[in-house]
Amino acid sequence: MRTPFIAGNWKLNKTISEARAFAAEFGPLVQDVTDVQIGLFPVFTSIPALSEALGGSNVEVGGQDFYWKASGAYTGEVSLPLLEDAGAKLVLIGHSERRGRFGVPEPDLEGEAGRVFGETDHSVNKKLLAALGSSLTPIVCVGETLTERQNGHTDAVVENQTVMALDGVEASQVASIVFAYEPVWAIGTGEVCAADEANRVCGVIRATVASKLGAQAGEAVRIQYGGSVKPDNARELLALEHIDGALVGGASLKADSFAQIVQAARG
Repeated sequence: MRTPFIAGNWKLNKTISEARAFAAEFGPLVQDVTDVQIGLFPVFTSIPALSEALGGSNVEVGGQDFYWKASGAYTGEVSLPLLEDAGAKLVLIGHSERRGRFGVPEPDLEGEAGRVFGETDHSVNKKLLAALGSSLTPIVCVGETLTERQNGHTDAVVENQTVMALDGVEASQVASIVFAYEPVWAIGTGEVCAADEANRVCGVIRATVASKLGAQAGEAVRIQYGGSVKPDNARELLALEHIDGALVGGASLKADSFAQIVQAARG
């Protein structure tokens, strides 16, 4: 039985004081939830404060990104040991807003959301291997752009991203990895992948894991859906066979709406 996992990605939002205020409101709303894993990904500067505010609760805090080296001359980066020291228990890898198109001016990205910071399948793999050597639970994001979907390449793109991410990973490690299917065209756009289609693509990820690392690994891996998840569509999505949770964006910025999504995961 896979434990549902609801995670909120705050992206570039909330000050330290706002993060503390959220924790004070959100904690009591989910304090009785023991059957769903709950995570929050604030900006780096808020990780220690949010970890402290949620200390002893059932809500874990994570980092939105990291560099795979532990230390060195890497200006502007953060490492796994630093995230651990700040109180993080989780880490995102390969979010669509970090993949591909490095150096492309932001206005040129209109109509093709995300893919700004140059992340590649190779760097995603290096980060996953590094994360598996740490205490942090990695959430690996995969998903196609609108153009790739329109051209009928969704399955091939998702399969390739999954296979590349798992290069060098052992079957015994898969149970500690979470995948998040994030169709790029549904991130922050208000567009939602139809529930049956989201479930189908999550099934493609599961089948790909099974093909590469065995049926047991495919059954063990947890797969979230991410893309304009809200309280009014969460229950339908989370009831489906291959969707084990959600990676929530905008709806995670408000304590009541995020709590409703957590409750929806309880069945």
